[in-house]
Amino acid sequence: MPVPAIPPTEAPLLEVFSSIQGEGLLVGCRQVFLRFALCNLDCAYCDTPYAPTPECRIEDAPGSGVFRGLANPVPLEILAGILCRWHQEAPQMHHSLSLTGGEPLLQANVLGEWLPVLRQIMPIYLETNGTLAASLETLIDHLDWISMDLKLASVSGCPTPWAAHREFLSIARRRQCYVKAVIGEETPASEVLRAARLVHETAPEVVLVLQPLTRNGQIGVCASTLLDLQRQASAIHANLRIIPQTHRFVGLL
Repeated sequence: MPVPAIPPTEAPLLEVFSSIQGEGLLVGCRQVFLRFALCNLDCAYCDTPYAPTPECRIEDAPGSGVFRGLANPVPLEILAGILCRWHQEAPQMHHSLSLTGGEPLLQANVLGEWLPVLRQIMPIYLETNGTLAASLETLIDHLDWISMDLKLASVSGCPTPWAAHREFLSIARRRQCYVKAVIGEETPASEVLRAARLVHETAPEVVLVLQPLTRNGQIGVCASTLLDLQRQASAIHANLRIIPQTHRFVGLL
């Protein structure tokens, strides 16, 4: 595949690597992960540093675990060349390119230039905290999948932005989309029921994933709690699943 025509744009990245998607509806799919710096939230359970760094870590070969540094901000021309080479070497291996972070939509202006190029290499999967609806609207036509977090106050440590989540989901539903809510043992049923109601009222066709918090490599919610929350929430939104962070159990990035 020839490298597509590339506008001269660059962005602060943290990592570029190939691994298995460990969360949500695409668990088990191989993806290239493009991790952006910066986030507009500060969730208590976040396990990913997102402060900008002088260099981006880029894997030498897909799945090798060997990284080299590339000066930030990273030019699109260099990134697209790497992704084209990976795709040429294993054209059937990667399901999609995962935009993750941090919060990728904080780079919406850059992504407006990048996504038409990157989408010629592989489909685009956005992982987002589901709060920046205006930015999503500008990019929605360049996306194939959206994994939208719904931030519950009991585990994030911040008030749940219910109105922002509803507005965001009303746009995200135009693509293949699911909503993911991280829950802990401390999460009250009322929060989960409100999340189920928001999804059902806004996008009834969308799957709601309850993701139990991972603590010290273990699921931090007991089985009886998970079953009870699923029982109650499914009465409101039947399209609901419980899926833990599987990549933590097998030692993947």
